[in-house]
Amino acid sequence: MARSVVAILAGFLTVVVFSLATDQLLHVLQVYPPWGEPMYDTGLNALALSYRIVYTLLGGFITARLAPRAPMRHVTILALIGLAAGTAGAIVAITQADLGPTWYPVALAVTAYPCTWLGGRLAVRTPAGVTTLA
Repeated sequence: MARSVVAILAGFLTVVVFSLATDQLLHVLQVYPPWGEPMYDTGLNALALSYRIVYTLLGGFITARLAPRAPMRHVTILALIGLAAGTAGAIVAITQADLGPTWYPVALAVTAYPCTWLGGRLAVRTPAGVTTLA
């Protein structure tokens, strides 16, 4: 049971930590506006969505690789957590916060499950010892 929790937690933390680290870097480099200011630029939101998709794929991949058995069951649990978190974030962003365009949090919620699942499928199909997604 502990290894299952670690596998799912590792995938989740991969997505969160890499996403926030990239956000912070882009804020420091002044590509993004300061934290707390709305970001309405379509290109910047598309950039954020693109690297979050990659990190979500990676999270699914890591979860599948670390799962002690039934890797896609673990990936499905992670995907459902991501879907729930993304949906909750979209609801808050749309109804209570003025952080940017409404399509962005909706896109995060919509891509959470399929991207996590695809990352897991890539891990299941990739031979052990291969560390690239290519």
